[in-house]
Amino acid sequence: MKILVTGGAGFIGSNFIYYQLSHHPEDNILCYDALTYAGNLETLKEAEKNPHFRFIRGDIADRAAVYEMFVQEKPDILVNFAAESHVDRSIEQPDVFLRTNFMGTGVLLDACRKYGIERYHQISTDEVYGDLPLDRPDLFFTEETNLHASSPYSASKASADLLVMAYHRTYGLPVTISRCSNNYGPYHFPEKLIPLSILNALAGKSLPVYGTGENIRDWLYVEDHCAAVNLILRRGKAGEIFNIGGHNERRNIDVVRMILEALGKPENLINYVPDRKGHDRRYAIDPSKIHAVLGWEPQTSFAAGIEKTIRWYLEHGTWWQHIQSSEYRRYGDRRYGQHKTQD
Repeated sequence: MKILVTGGAGFIGSNFIYYQLSHHPEDNILCYDALTYAGNLETLKEAEKNPHFRFIRGDIADRAAVYEMFVQEKPDILVNFAAESHVDRSIEQPDVFLRTNFMGTGVLLDACRKYGIERYHQISTDEVYGDLPLDRPDLFFTEETNLHASSPYSASKASADLLVMAYHRTYGLPVTISRCSNNYGPYHFPEKLIPLSILNALAGKSLPVYGTGENIRDWLYVEDHCAAVNLILRRGKAGEIFNIGGHNERRNIDVVRMILEALGKPENLINYVPDRKGHDRRYAIDPSKIHAVLGWEPQTSFAAGIEKTIRWYLEHGTWWQHIQSSEYRRYGDRRYGQHKTQD
């Protein structure tokens, strides 16, 4: 079958593409990505060597372009990873997030209605649930937890989730949604906590930590996330929502200290900075549904995942050095032309 992966030049989307090419070589993978600031075509260089993979540059909020692509490609499954995802950026420019995360999702759903699809899968986030108190470790997000977004980013994703389920109920569109905890691993854009800490530590620069670093996140190695999405696509029932998490909670400060220790760097590199506006305190996923229904459970411990992630960044200096110099943007522009949508 042909799987259309929107946002496939980003962190999780690219890992999903490599997972599919490895585990399901019989399928054809089409990547559709606007190559905005976090979309990196260099990430897909190895995939482009595979005859079952093809890349198309395009914006999911561009209705005419999306419709044309559907007419030409006729995908069987659509997995929507395309999203603006950085909370700090959403606080500064919420309109960009609404355009891509909500309006873009609407365009994709309309295309699926118009041209047909076997399954539309929405990649969402545990941030749509808001946060949990630090002093209640017994509380977890379930699929029945009310949506209670805290930032423009999470509000745009929650809105998209509601739209996806509305299209299922109103039009009978075969959809599924997954809400995952924080991912980490190869190809993670360097503005996020773990890759930023790794690269700053390697360079002997300060590692910024919001507030006192007490905020807690549930971390999941990206390949485990990809395996879960693959199961949902192939065995999940239309209309279902699945939470994906690893019961792997860590305070931000402990994650940073673990990275410093692994790299043999001193803790005086930690720099506590003013806290983010509306900073969520704790995320914690209950993944019991996906385990019971589909048999999924994470395979990578946090200790093993961090070790693999650090090793990957040590071995792929060219990749992140090109990001830091913006060379990756020039590479994509040379291949497919300038992208006119505002980043």
